[in-house]
Amino acid sequence: MTPITPSIPRLNCFKAYDIRGRVPDELNPDIAYRLGRAYARRFEPRRVALGHDMRHSSRPLLEALALGLQAHGVEVLDLGMCGTEESYWAAQQPGVDGAIEVTASHNPIDYNGMKLVRGGAVPVSGDSGLRDLEAMVATSTDTVPAGATPRMVRTDYRPAYVEHLLGYLDLPALRPMTIVVNGGNGAAGPLLDALEKRLPFRLVKVHHEPDGSFPNGIPNPLLPQNRGVTTNAVRAAGADFGVAWDGDFDRCFLFDESGEFIEGYYIVGLLAEALLQSHRGAAGEGRPRVIHDPRLIWNTIDVVLKAGGQPIQSKTGHAFIKERMRAENAIYGGEMSAHHYFRDFGYCDNGMLPWLLVAAQLSRTGRKLSELVRERMAAYPVSGEINRGVANVPATLARIEARYASKALARDDTDGLSLDFGQWRFNLRGSNTEPLLRLNVESRGDARLMNLKTAEILAAIDSEA
Repeated sequence: MTPITPSIPRLNCFKAYDIRGRVPDELNPDIAYRLGRAYARRFEPRRVALGHDMRHSSRPLLEALALGLQAHGVEVLDLGMCGTEESYWAAQQPGVDGAIEVTASHNPIDYNGMKLVRGGAVPVSGDSGLRDLEAMVATSTDTVPAGATPRMVRTDYRPAYVEHLLGYLDLPALRPMTIVVNGGNGAAGPLLDALEKRLPFRLVKVHHEPDGSFPNGIPNPLLPQNRGVTTNAVRAAGADFGVAWDGDFDRCFLFDESGEFIEGYYIVGLLAEALLQSHRGAAGEGRPRVIHDPRLIWNTIDVVLKAGGQPIQSKTGHAFIKERMRAENAIYGGEMSAHHYFRDFGYCDNGMLPWLLVAAQLSRTGRKLSELVRERMAAYPVSGEINRGVANVPATLARIEARYASKALARDDTDGLSLDFGQWRFNLRGSNTEPLLRLNVESRGDARLMNLKTAEILAAIDSEA
């Protein structure tokens, strides 16, 4: 059908590539119902799979979505509680024309959201239908029919999904390991239990049971204050490494055998190298392509080129990365924020494959995780992403640009401001949702220079105009 061009006020819960908002004022069952109707009108699916995370508001939102879809004759498959990647997996199954996961991932307890894909797990973003859906929802006055109950078909794709994940591994070559797994009381636990039965690993389970009241805090291991429990568990267990996830487990965070947190940037390089080494391309395919985001780039580019691949930069964000991966037929994509994307998984992000592939790499090499990343960390030291609250994001960004841009050897505006000074570079970009600037700094083998420039830029951000 012909896309609708929205000319109405924006809804707060519609973001650049998904839906997130405070419940119930920004997102509620009536909005979910209208979205279900809009999705059915815009994409005309016959069958849609719905999954949800462990938040208390997720099931009512899913049921309202289902009623909206069914109002237009769509058959709804009920996946129950699952991770976002399990909804992506469902969308890749024959006869399934799309999927929606109800989740707010790592957002505060009073938030919820939705991630939408079409058949084949093709993302629905602002450039591929999300703005149209927003226009339909914003101009609708439909409400959930009183007393209505959706007629859904309970569907379990998890056993087939476990087989898919195991297909990336040489199971006989895996060595026994002790691995700490911290689900953060999110949705990861049940899938980990299913995988555990097939793997030679002892899983030390931390905050394992899904619990939407978040008794141990919101699951967001990207925040330094949330990493201690995993670090301590790795040390107490003498584990080979540790893993922690956010609520819908689409992001995977790794800790080495000493419990030290590993920046996601270095895991991108590690996985890119492993996948390029095992890649068997078709004749005439050329160098296999790897997609990366613009925030930190030098290590990824170096690793990919040395492994025979072609690095390609994309705007940050899961929908943008997935769309670029499809356009380039890339075998892998990675963001420093711990999103990892795989061609053989419908070009989607996946939070289970990274730790499984790392375990396979440890088995294959006989080395420790710290040994696999130590040289790369020394070659390209990084600041890690630093958030700074500012009164005026565009004005502060313009002030930093005026101070540094004329001295740079190269400039890139793919996502925020990236300036390259030869021995160091930085990326500075505004948050899409908060009055924040996000800073990343890296250098070529000079941690002192990186720290010096990080402090200098932060001081410039904090200073008055």
